[in-house]
Amino acid sequence: MGRPRKFDETRALTAVMHTFWRRGYEATSTRDLAESTGMGLSSLSNAFGDKRRLYLRALRRYYETNTAVQTALLEQPGPVKDRVRGLMVRAIDTDLADPPSPGCLIMNASMERANTDPEVAQEVRRHFTAVEQAVRAALAEGQRSGEITRDQDAAALTHHVLSSYYGLRVLARVQPDRTALLNVVETLLAKL
Repeated sequence: MGRPRKFDETRALTAVMHTFWRRGYEATSTRDLAESTGMGLSSLSNAFGDKRRLYLRALRRYYETNTAVQTALLEQPGPVKDRVRGLMVRAIDTDLADPPSPGCLIMNASMERANTDPEVAQEVRRHFTAVEQAVRAALAEGQRSGEITRDQDAAALTHHVLSSYYGLRVLARVQPDRTALLNVVETLLAKL
């Protein structure tokens, strides 16, 4: 008889995050969450609270993992356009992966829950703000070095980049044509 597996909160939260990410909040039952973590219903509840609390924790876990990767891509050294391209190409490749990606958990949360749950809205804003700040800092750096146009201020360019970035995430779900999506990226970069 094997030893019982030690509780790993990070692993459990990651499993919960992926379950919500694949199924959405409404379609995910507490039984689904328990199965994904390998925990019993009462153990899951004792460790994390109710379904809504688990969802908030999953959004925070996404921030710690995926949002951190997005901002890190923008903060690395090198040409700013390459960093913006890297962010967008990573999203395209993720969204077009096989098996199909469930998209962006934060975008999904913004559509499904943010308008009815202030705490979810706060987590969504935290994500969007972090990415926006990283994009703005990169573009401002590119403007200072002369790589990025100074025809518009960094804030306006940031909103243009973010509109394209999040638009690509949606477009990939309905038009999974990598070449067309990459053309959007290159058109955007040419305007910077």
